[in-house]
Amino acid sequence: MEGPYEHMFSKNYENQINVFSEFLEDLPDTDEPVWVLGECYSVKTEKTELLSDVHSRLWFTYRKKFSPIGGTGPSSDTGWGCMLRCGQMILAQALVCSQLGRAWRWRAEGGQPEEYHRILHCFLDRKDSCYSVHQMAQMGVGEGKSVGEWYGPNTVAQVLKKLALFDDWNSLAVYVSMDNTVVIEDIKKQCRQASRGSRLATMCPHSQSQSRSDWRPLLLVIPLRLGINHINPVYIQALKECFKIPQSCGVLGGKPNLAYYFIGFVGEELIYLDPHTTQSAVESEAGSGVDDQSYHCLRSPRRMKITNLDPSVALGFFCKSEGDFDSWCNLVQQEIQMKRNLRMFELVENHPPHWPPFVPPTKPEVQTTGAEFIESSDKLFESEEEFEILNV
Repeated sequence: MEGPYEHMFSKNYENQINVFSEFLEDLPDTDEPVWVLGECYSVKTEKTELLSDVHSRLWFTYRKKFSPIGGTGPSSDTGWGCMLRCGQMILAQALVCSQLGRAWRWRAEGGQPEEYHRILHCFLDRKDSCYSVHQMAQMGVGEGKSVGEWYGPNTVAQVLKKLALFDDWNSLAVYVSMDNTVVIEDIKKQCRQASRGSRLATMCPHSQSQSRSDWRPLLLVIPLRLGINHINPVYIQALKECFKIPQSCGVLGGKPNLAYYFIGFVGEELIYLDPHTTQSAVESEAGSGVDDQSYHCLRSPRRMKITNLDPSVALGFFCKSEGDFDSWCNLVQQEIQMKRNLRMFELVENHPPHWPPFVPPTKPEVQTTGAEFIESSDKLFESEEEFEILNV
């Protein structure tokens, strides 16, 4: 099973972590290309563009002074919520690509589009925000995690898959692979499901609801174990190739005691966003803009040696259209499958006959959207086949 990266931190230990992270903070003066979520940069000639890209990613960290989770639970996630925050970051990247596009850039002076603020509202630290730490922690109860317990990459992916069912605005399909296998047939079946928006438009053709296309945007998450106690060096080049793919949405992982959101690499070092900073919760009324300065990390990108990576990771990819997904399949086959003796994961066309039938997850018929629906999540999802990757 997923080994715990992290225990409850003392304040002193947190400070030691932050000081240690500073050692690799400045970008190296190198001729090697820097890859960030499918984009390639030169440090020497495109440093401004590179930093703008990194600073534009939504950065979710520990928060304090939010309303207690479940009404009586913790009001801070310091010491236990870092993988939840990394899960928020990978999902936020998918939503930004879906609503704003990969080329969108954040400006510190403001003037962001309405969709940007709407995305941020999805992650505010309150029980009625779709992807809040409140929702994630309570949905995790259905995955066998107590509120305040640390998550691994696969568990947080399963939680995001369930929460996405309640997000009618984005209509995102979250597919989490099992047994190191991505099944093309199953993904197309899930992404071709009619979204709630398109069903409403069909039933009420004169309504103002905008009909969705036949393909729901896809966040594909692939939980993997790339070694026993340390990452096996045979997987390193394939892992780096994942950051070059245009559909790259980052990687969830870390090292013992720490979870990071990896967004790229340079040479033999991974570039990541670090959630281990505690900030005060941000208050914002529905329909209004969000004070967003604390949701962007404006220091130089942090780095760590790939060889220090814990082997338990989850790869993320975003495909906005079916053509986008077909392109991803071709790239994976050419750049990751055919060039490697030992594959990180399998990509197969058809559903394996020895597996249980694939049933795309559907939103339960409930009339509420707050955290209260999560308390009975076991009953709501009884019909859904759940698979856990075996990390041994």
